[in-house]
Amino acid sequence: MKPGIGIIGTGMVGQMCHLANFAANPACRVVAIADLRPDLAAAAAQKFGIPQVYGTHRELLADSAVSAVVVVTKRRATGPIVLDALNSGRHVLSEKPMAYTTAQATSLVEAARRQNLVYSIGYMKRHDAGVARALEVLARLRKDQSLGRVVRAKGWCFGGDTGRSRDNFVMTGEARPDGIELWQDGPDWMPRALRPGYDNFLNVFSHIINLARYLLGSSPTVAESSVETSGAARITLDFDGIACTLDLVNGSEGAWREGLTIDFERGAVTLDLPPPFAEQEAEVIVEHDGQSTRLTGEGSWAFRRQADAFVSDIAERRIPLASGEDSMTDIALAETVWKRRASGQA
Repeated sequence: MKPGIGIIGTGMVGQMCHLANFAANPACRVVAIADLRPDLAAAAAQKFGIPQVYGTHRELLADSAVSAVVVVTKRRATGPIVLDALNSGRHVLSEKPMAYTTAQATSLVEAARRQNLVYSIGYMKRHDAGVARALEVLARLRKDQSLGRVVRAKGWCFGGDTGRSRDNFVMTGEARPDGIELWQDGPDWMPRALRPGYDNFLNVFSHIINLARYLLGSSPTVAESSVETSGAARITLDFDGIACTLDLVNGSEGAWREGLTIDFERGAVTLDLPPPFAEQEAEVIVEHDGQSTRLTGEGSWAFRRQADAFVSDIAERRIPLASGEDSMTDIALAETVWKRRASGQA
């Protein structure tokens, strides 16, 4: 039986990156959407042919036709809604960050574990076909040692134009309503003045941190860090003796530039990532003996592949590429970096 998908949150990202992709997947049915903005919910339902519209996520979770939900709400509301969904027995794909603290994240992962549910976090870059190619290349190079050993890595994210290629969504002039349950936007020890920057750091830069872990190892330690109040940062992660330095700057005007280079003794592998909403694949550049080989794909979209993977994960009860349990590490690393900042060490 095809899983019945409910979409909670029908803003731009909810429609363009999630609703449109699940609606296009023949292996599932989008049976309901929920949004606190009634006009927006009605317009989105009409555009995508969704049969049921609800005013709150709790109303949607009372619908027995819904077996899995996609949560795309304001960041501080994500955790409480995901917890309600997991406790109701629904599989969940939520946008990142999954939470603001390791304690919050742990409560979500434990709820999913109790119910034996698929719980996936929206690090769609792990689903990029170019990233999959990079993973294969790195595995081969590490095995055959043709470029020697890995000596270091460096990553960067200079946020700019998000690469939206088309407006596959509808919007209304309704204001976002207040009064919904929100989780605290940082650990108790974090000063109020640092929390907006921490929020930005988690929202934008957790992607490249998560991707570095996917390619280099799941559990690095923070070797060095320097963080500005805005959320811009330079951090060095230690992957069992391999240092990966990440330069992170947001709010620039111009092109979005994001990527990761892994240096070997006799060459390098570079992953050149597209802007987050661009419907294109990452490029992989392999350098060997002064020669560069560029591996390109056929233009698949990470968000579409992420939606398809979530449906397959539910059918096969498979651990997602970006599971809630694995993604807890991103929150823990962010907390470590910002605790150093709060204590004057970074």
